[in-house]
Amino acid sequence: MTPRQPAENLTPLSAAILFALADGASHGYAIIREIERLTEGEMRPNTGSTYLALHRLLEEGLISESETKGGDARRRYYRLTEQGRQSARAEARRLANLVKVASAKRLIPRSAT
Repeated sequence: MTPRQPAENLTPLSAAILFALADGASHGYAIIREIERLTEGEMRPNTGSTYLALHRLLEEGLISESETKGGDARRRYYRLTEQGRQSARAEARRLANLVKVASAKRLIPRSAT
């Protein structure tokens, strides 16, 4: 698969995974829980869609996979690559700009920004 430009065509789930990995490596179930925490329950990704998104992010070079930590040989850990961190930053800037526009259009209260 051809590498893409940062934040190009990121799905909401893919962006959430990148954000969830911003603080360090994590395994799939912990990523799901972190997304739920970060979005205050607005996103509740299921296991299947999460692992499909992780696979796609691996293929695109936005995350890397490492072997287990500790005892469970089946547990894989994922971490951002430099390209993944750039994509997460670009997506965060894009979203911040959208929030500014929505606020200027009085679509959200100014206190929410």
